[in-house]
Amino acid sequence: MMAPAAVLFDLDGTLLDTAADITLALNRTVREFGWAPVSETAARSMIGRGGLALIERAALSQQRELDPALGERMVERFYQHYGRVEDAGEAVTQPYAGAADALQRLCTAGVRTAVVTNKQHRFSEQMLQRLGLRPWLDLVIGGDSCPRRKPDPLPLLYACERLGIEPRHALMVGDSINDVLAARGAKINVICVTYGYNEGQDPRTLPCDGWIDSMSELPARLLSPV
Repeated sequence: MMAPAAVLFDLDGTLLDTAADITLALNRTVREFGWAPVSETAARSMIGRGGLALIERAALSQQRELDPALGERMVERFYQHYGRVEDAGEAVTQPYAGAADALQRLCTAGVRTAVVTNKQHRFSEQMLQRLGLRPWLDLVIGGDSCPRRKPDPLPLLYACERLGIEPRHALMVGDSINDVLAARGAKINVICVTYGYNEGQDPRTLPCDGWIDSMSELPARLLSPV
């Protein structure tokens, strides 16, 4: 595979292992509404389409009724709790092995880099800054940066527009069917990591253009001479 002009990265389950912090904020939320806590294993299968989907999946797992008004209130509380986890220094989110080095090597080689995630923009920026990854990224697109989020291709197309490149010269790296569908819709090649969340399904079953077992494999795969 020739080096792309830009690499677009998913965040949760791709660059960062965020499941523990998401589970903590989710459980603080559901307890307020009288629901049972959710295990981290279960929460990993619920991550991927933003806060509302997370709450909806938690409700489904507990056979709870969730009308739109209740869902909106719970999502608001979830975001409040999630922000406090980060602000209070409770966060345990860390980059996956090789993520920081991969971003640095791509950036040094002149490849543009961006995060395109369904996580809200402010949380994405905050975590990437705290973990020291933000200097190696040209752009961060959150789930609230566009009118539609992945699996819609719009966020990927918007990222390419902001970076000043054509989609055919980009590569998406993700861990879920949302990333694959968004990339296919944008006509962008997509590589998936084998260790991600993918809503509880094995990422190796995804119909992508290839897999990597570690982010450390990516620069060599993209930058090696043909």
